[in-house]
Amino acid sequence: MASTDAQKAARAEDALMAGAAPDVAAVAKAWLARLAHERRLSPKTREAYARDLLVFLGLLAGHIGAPPDMAALGALHPRDVRAVIAARRAEVIEPRTQMRFLAAARSFARHMEREGLGKVGALTAVKAPRIAKTLPRPVSVDDARALGNADTRAGENREPWVLARDAAVISLLYGSGLRISEALGLHRRDMPEPGRGDQIIVHGKGNKTRMVPVLPGVLALIDDYARACPYELEPDRALFRGAKGGPLSPRIVQLAVERMRGSLGLPDSATPHALRHSFATHLLARGGDLRSIQELLGHASLATTQIYAAVDSAALMAAWKSAHPRAR
Repeated sequence: MASTDAQKAARAEDALMAGAAPDVAAVAKAWLARLAHERRLSPKTREAYARDLLVFLGLLAGHIGAPPDMAALGALHPRDVRAVIAARRAEVIEPRTQMRFLAAARSFARHMEREGLGKVGALTAVKAPRIAKTLPRPVSVDDARALGNADTRAGENREPWVLARDAAVISLLYGSGLRISEALGLHRRDMPEPGRGDQIIVHGKGNKTRMVPVLPGVLALIDDYARACPYELEPDRALFRGAKGGPLSPRIVQLAVERMRGSLGLPDSATPHALRHSFATHLLARGGDLRSIQELLGHASLATTQIYAAVDSAALMAAWKSAHPRAR
């Protein structure tokens, strides 16, 4: 999977190099290299940055009538940036997608300034439209368990080892709060045998590592899958395999959850990533402290983890409104 992400990042970089003015392309190449080596951003994140900067440059070219070179970027006025934002808003509906390209452009501008190549003050002079914060939507404890139960899909025409694999992955997402990329990035050697350890080292965003616990029941499910898997699970290769033996695609896990949503009557918000939200919310509801949950999730900032306190408070308020006799 890592090589695939690297290939996608390389293609996005090539598209950026081809679509930008020559002097901008040279600076952008150095900027992407800095993101990789100094900030240690993953190939997937670098791919997003490259694509978003290409979007910004393309919209700006449409506004000024030509692909912008370094001089044109330095001469931008706030009204030019506002025109680009308006053009982007006309293309997409999702607010976060609307503004993501602006973050890439600002990162590129900071790189220009650090290298003494000029300033693009117009990018900082214009405030991005405020985006309403949406709270994560976790699934219930019972629904999380059902999603990780192979019997939930017993009627499907799937090979038993595939059902065992999906149950193991989904249970790992909920049981340890992993991102799907982290779970599918595990090698066979990363997972202890049942009874021989209960922790794993996970490689998260920015190639940062953290240690997370794995429940005995989840280790048992992974062992069941490993025994049933028709492919040899070499220590230094992906633990979770696709139907043809290659690394398992995140899309396969997403489709498995989508199928179970229908049978369990769950909303569209019940996704593999929602299981990570559920892990954090359920820990907090049972007395877990935010700092520990931050470390388990691998959040760089405690502020990111604090959204789960809001989720828990919202659940408490909903229970109060529905149950308290004076709340009606």
